Amino acid sequence: MNLATPRDASWGSGPSRPAAVSRPRSASVDVAPAATGAMAGLSIAAATQASPTHAVNEDAHSLLDAGRRVFVVADGVGGGALAASVSRALVSHLHASVGGRTPDAQSLREAVRDADRAIARSVARRDTACGAATMALCAPQDAALSRWLIAWVGDCRVYRVSATRDGGAELLTTDDTYRQLDEVPPPGSRADDPARMVGNGAVDVANVEPVDLARGAMLVLCSDGVHKHVTSADIARSMREPGSLERRCTRLVELARARGSGDDATVLAVQRSSSRRWPLPPIVVGALIGFAAVVLVAWLTAPAGLISSLRMLVPL
Repeated sequence: MNLATPRDASWGSGPSRPAAVSRPRSASVDVAPAATGAMAGLSIAAATQASPTHAVNEDAHSLLDAGRRVFVVADGVGGGALAASVSRALVSHLHASVGGRTPDAQSLREAVRDADRAIARSVARRDTACGAATMALCAPQDAALSRWLIAWVGDCRVYRVSATRDGGAELLTTDDTYRQLDEVPPPGSRADDPARMVGNGAVDVANVEPVDLARGAMLVLCSDGVHKHVTSADIARSMREPGSLERRCTRLVELARARGSGDDATVLAVQRSSSRRWPLPPIVVGALIGFAAVVLVAWLTAPAGLISSLRMLVPL
């Protein structure tokens, strides 16, 4: 694959992605710990496995600890440790840019653009080879977790899987490939290779779209090592099977391997709780606790006569 884009022809031809292998690697899938406490009402899990032909996993995804306001899957391109470092740098940069706040569409576009420039400078300083990454992310927009933003560059994808047992997974993204963008691929690239990547200094505007998420539904982010080997029906069936969300992500990676995927394979899923909840912002909770404390102190320290008068007005 050539890492050059129509706006940056100075990048040379990079190593191609490995061809699919006929048998999956015997090692077990390396599953990231499931996390259900990132925010109330949301379950999060991920599974990832390196290619049987890669020394390191060139995919990366968000850590599943508390406080995340954005969830990312990145697929490094360029080969080996460089591709792995670029994908991890991209995930880290996006989290650092968003921080603990709820990002809007413009701030997500700016975060991706800034990551593109920063990674390009970093790679140029320490390596003569080319390195970049494709990515997909999702970010909740309200306390009820019913409104989300998704963003992507390249051919990582986002699917929506409903809580009902019918229908396949709905593809919410459109691959940034040369074929899809109606562009002629440069020498060394194919029509279905990604034409847009983060890290080669050529991303101006990331794709950002709003999506709704019903109770019990989930967003499934995956690298091309998964989605090129499974159908939308496969994704829906795997993610609706019994078991923990963590186990369902693992099964989807295992299915891609069984279908012949020889690339790094990563799935990250966020599922909205099926039960209704009534969240209170922390500032409201703090105000209520403070008010209750003031009332209690006033009651305990008030003169006996005043308390007797209040009891006559409000019988206890």
